[in-house]
Amino acid sequence: MGGAPGSSRIRPSGATRRRAPAPVREYLRDTFWFAPAAGLVGAALLAWLSTAADAWLVSALRHEGDLDAVKRLISVADDSRSIVTTVGAAMLTFIGVVFSISLVALQMAGQQFSPRVVRLYVRSRITKCTFSVFLATFLFCLLVQSSYDSDTDPATVGTVPFLSSLCAVLLVMVSLVLFVAYVNSTLRLTRVSHIIDRIARESFRAARAHAFGRPGDAPLPEAVGVIAYRGRAGVVRDVNAARLVRVARRYGTVLRLEPRAGDFVVPGTPLLTAHGGTVPPARSLRRAVFVGVERTYREDLGFGLRQLADIALRASSPAIQDPTTAVQAVDRITHVLATLAERPLGAVHHRDRTGVVRLVRNVPDWPDLVDLGLAEVRIAAVGNPQVTRRLVAALDDLTRLAPAGRKTPLERHRALLARAVERAVPEPAERDFALRPDRQGIG
Repeated sequence: MGGAPGSSRIRPSGATRRRAPAPVREYLRDTFWFAPAAGLVGAALLAWLSTAADAWLVSALRHEGDLDAVKRLISVADDSRSIVTTVGAAMLTFIGVVFSISLVALQMAGQQFSPRVVRLYVRSRITKCTFSVFLATFLFCLLVQSSYDSDTDPATVGTVPFLSSLCAVLLVMVSLVLFVAYVNSTLRLTRVSHIIDRIARESFRAARAHAFGRPGDAPLPEAVGVIAYRGRAGVVRDVNAARLVRVARRYGTVLRLEPRAGDFVVPGTPLLTAHGGTVPPARSLRRAVFVGVERTYREDLGFGLRQLADIALRASSPAIQDPTTAVQAVDRITHVLATLAERPLGAVHHRDRTGVVRLVRNVPDWPDLVDLGLAEVRIAAVGNPQVTRRLVAALDDLTRLAPAGRKTPLERHRALLARAVERAVPEPAERDFALRPDRQGIG
């Protein structure tokens, strides 16, 4: 592709960097360093401000001649010193123990359900907030300890960490509250029902933000060139559609994005095809396509279904044999598919401000989503009547909800499931039992 006439190469933003970027909001949600770093900076700033306030308070009291008040502040600060010292010494150990136990629990959850559920922990706001406040409390206590003055004479003491000690106690109280919230959140993330619910809610959020099909009025012009991907191999995470539309309008062309969000691309993979006009140069398309190491919900309509299907497959495997978990995953797969049943799917056409189509993007169509959510689960469910009964009920419900033009893939899966059960279960009564619709599997 790179050597063909009329073709060029593009290096999406960040391909030369060590870590592939994404839009700022999504990037920060997928990282664990930013919130703790911000907490440490905030702790240092708070320590500086509180120490300055303490020095100003002592200076103001001494200026007014109220040395008794300064003496009382010194007494209170001395009493609180043991608290601050104890918290500073214990907080780091506490952080290590708590998060080590949590990571072990999440590792076990990842092995039982799916390795991709660990990203829920990384993206958890309460987890980042708790870790940030813990570290901030530790650093703040260390800085406050360094501000203690050995001079106890009210007439000559430079500063008395009275306000700083109050802030340290307040941070300890906030840490305790967040610790309770964190334990509750972590325990929820180890329970399959809450994991499945979180995945489904992320899928619904992605669907609400998704630009569904806006078909063009005319076929695309003849292709004039291909823009190939150049950079580190990875997964297409995000597309700056607005930038691509502006570039296509400037060069009088229509760009077609070849890979879908979630597709793995390697150097030389066709990335964009230009139809009509002039092929844009690579430099004009920088920061338009972002590639990372793993899929995300943003722009990726099928990622939630992929995770739910993984959980159902693992639960149906001979090593685990947890059909109830598989049924719970099928519940949410049905919910997601029912939500998308009447949405326009297929290619999405982005227009410029004059209404002319400038960008065409491929997204999963209805048969693709049905196959993604149900095909592998259907194959693994044969021989497990609890899951097959739930699948039959799900297919019946979706067939009733789907428009007339979208019933075919559902009917195909229904027929394939019936034939597979007939081959696997020789007893007619058992076959009838396994193919009887039941939204709870077997109650």
